[in-house]
Formats: sequence, C-alpha cells, structure tokens
Amino acid sequence: MVETRPFDPANYLETEEDILYFLEAAMEGNDPKHIASALGDVARSKGMTEIAKKAGLGRQALYNALSENGNPTLETLLAVLGALGLELTVQKRAA
Repeated sequence: MVETRPFDPANYLETEEDILYFLEAAMEGNDPKHIASALGDVARSKGMTEIAKKAGLGRQALYNALSENGNPTLETLLAVLGALGLELTVQKRAA
C-alpha cells in the first residue's frame, strides 16, 4: 500500500531564489486568491509566527488572510512582503 501526503510547497521554498520564482509564477495568473495563498506558503516556509510578529499581525489572522479563501488587504500584503524582505513593484506588461 502506498502512503501519500498532501503536497506542501512551503517544504520546498528553501532559498531566496526559490521564493522569488514561486511568487513570480503565482503573480502571472493574476488570481488574487492564488497570490495570497502563495504568499501564505512563503510565510509558512519562513515560520508563520515570526513573519506575523515582524509584520505586526496576529498569527491566526495572518493564516486566515493568506489562506486559499483569504482576502488580505493591501496593508497586510505590504506588511508580509516587508517582513519577508520583499517589496511590491509595478512594471509594464509585455505586449
């Protein structure tokens, strides 16, 4: 009998480069829920408690906001990105 476990991307986000590629790929789909969930995966890979503390947010509130059904505010996204040492930028789409 084969035992399976759910795939958790947080277990594979080890380097800064891994995280950047992962978030870039999430952003490509322009799906806010997927982006929030991917950011949640990154936060879990770094330790949700520590990220919540650095972002000035409650851990459970952060889990909820960055879940697949979450809807984080821009303020929350910026706080989490800052806690991860990242920033939100804008660039022109390729034609």
